[in-house]
Amino acid sequence: MDIIKWGIIGCGDVAEVKSGPAFQKIINSELIAVMRRNGEKAKDFAKRHNVPFFYNTVDDIINHPEINAIYIATPPSTHLEIAKKCLAANKFVYLEKPMTIDANEAKELEKIVTNNKKIVIAHYRRNLPAFQKVKELLNSNCIGKVFFADITILQSTTNNVIAKTDENWRLKPETSGGGYFHDIGPHQIDLMLHYFGKIEKVEGFSTTTHNNKVADIVNGIIAFENGVQFRGIWNFMAAESDVKDECKIYGEKGTITFSFYGEKVYLKTLDKQEVFSFKNPKHVQQPLIAQTVDYFLGKTTNPCSVEDGVKVMEILDTFTT
Repeated sequence: MDIIKWGIIGCGDVAEVKSGPAFQKIINSELIAVMRRNGEKAKDFAKRHNVPFFYNTVDDIINHPEINAIYIATPPSTHLEIAKKCLAANKFVYLEKPMTIDANEAKELEKIVTNNKKIVIAHYRRNLPAFQKVKELLNSNCIGKVFFADITILQSTTNNVIAKTDENWRLKPETSGGGYFHDIGPHQIDLMLHYFGKIEKVEGFSTTTHNNKVADIVNGIIAFENGVQFRGIWNFMAAESDVKDECKIYGEKGTITFSFYGEKVYLKTLDKQEVFSFKNPKHVQQPLIAQTVDYFLGKTTNPCSVEDGVKVMEILDTFTT
């Protein structure tokens, strides 16, 4: 195998810009077919993105003879079932976050991913330049021993950081696993695990204000084995005047501050202040997809494993139950 030939299951809002076009722009990667339950919408996506084939059933796209890898971009409630089908058909899998609807399903998927089956979880932010810079600064010990990290995500009900859909399935826990926290929280939690490593203890609390089983306010703390402490607050009911998106990492010599939806990293120490600016790629998942292609071709290690995804799902569940 020298080319990864992709099929997309769920060519909706995320696949439109963030990920879909990247499959056609990466070396040794081709987008062969797309699938959506609404056949007309699948046809429209295929036509606009110059994709040769389109389908309206999962089985049809999995059985396409040229396809050797599947990108699953459907709502989380369908991830486990579709991933099982893809793996059973010996397809490589690139799976959207959150990887499943809850940690129990994540562990079930983990059990069937053997050494000869390859699956990558789409925690793509760890591959974006600003977040790689944070990792570089931490590795360089420029703020000394890290004491704790603090995340504050305050969004109003008209937030602009979460993609809008006609069905608004992200606020239906039976489909999404939770609310907006389950949609964006995996990115932030994955980065903390990426930066600080193994976990010693996790605790969390959440509040549902509309009696709809969706956590509007989530508060979580993590103790890492290396001594770093973490606390995070997510509030999706904030006033417009209070909207905030910030992570600050405190060390013995200073701080590293950044936004999850911005392109700047701020370093402050006793003797200097620096601002690092970056430009994200148009298709923000492209760097991780490129690494995924190399992994599927046997050229590198898994850039974001199922084991990583399971840890994130366990923390999501702990924070919200």
